[in-house]
Amino acid sequence: MAWHANIVTLFPEMFPGPLASSLAGKGLSKKIWDISTVAIRDFATDKHRTVDDTSYGPNAGMILKPDIVHSALTFATESAPCPLPILFMTPRGATFTQAMAQKLSSGNGVIILCGHYEGIDERVIEYWTQNHGLTEVSIGDYILSGGEIAAFSVLDACIRMLPNIVHNSASIEEESFYLDLLEYPQYTKPYRWQNKVVPEVLLSGNHKKIAEWQKVQAEDVTRVRRPDLWQAYLNKKTMD
Repeated sequence: MAWHANIVTLFPEMFPGPLASSLAGKGLSKKIWDISTVAIRDFATDKHRTVDDTSYGPNAGMILKPDIVHSALTFATESAPCPLPILFMTPRGATFTQAMAQKLSSGNGVIILCGHYEGIDERVIEYWTQNHGLTEVSIGDYILSGGEIAAFSVLDACIRMLPNIVHNSASIEEESFYLDLLEYPQYTKPYRWQNKVVPEVLLSGNHKKIAEWQKVQAEDVTRVRRPDLWQAYLNKKTMD
């Protein structure tokens, strides 16, 4: 069975979008993974197909209605080929990580709910969290117009780890975050560019020395650029 992505959204026409290109696109054409969408507006019950309403309280902006979102999520789960984890893309969610991507990619797929406007009625979020294990997930501390762009990031991170997407599995294992460190610097031809040369160790052919150099470089980059990751790395080494 192909790894399945089901997107619950106001804008189904956005998908697969960029995921139809590059590695993800090749995997889609080879049926390594597939994608479907559930249009939230299809579950509106009035002639104007209304999906939102004004917020209780003084807040500006419109809120997606709980009954409409509930119906869309129910359809998404019932039409899925098998039970799938459900994510809700929101800035208040847990930060999406490589570990999350690994866990999702090792399963059968994912259902992603994309919010819009000023948000979704809290009651439907609570219901699906308590009864269906919905997880709120964020890709960073900033605001997007909707969850669709965030969903692309989550899907791309998962899809590229599926079998036969990236043919050289070693290249995945060496990437940033896979081994808890940022990636070390990399070089290609020409050997000299703008009076800068490739580090001599990379030309030595000594794989042990190259691996040692790469580890030191990855540690240095992580310590300087991401002190939070560096501390987590040190803590994990201490526990090991």
